[in-house]
Amino acid sequence: MARQSISLTEPNDEWLKAQVNSKEYASKSELVNDLIRQARQQQQQIDLVRLKLEKAEKSGFTSDSKDQILAKSKDLLNG
Repeated sequence: MARQSISLTEPNDEWLKAQVNSKEYASKSELVNDLIRQARQQQQQIDLVRLKLEKAEKSGFTSDSKDQILAKSKDLLNG
């Protein structure tokens, strides 16, 4: 595991200490790793949405009504 030295603002350090003191996490390192994992997962979700939006934009326009579009979407979700 890589070791890093980081500087924190006082409010951020106090928040980290409070999380560890509440027994939510065993250490600041564990908490920081969890926060990074969450940020990476969030970025993956954002990237997926971005790809889907790009694909939709490239697919062109439709003459379907909003009800038809909704029905097709529901069909796709339900398999």
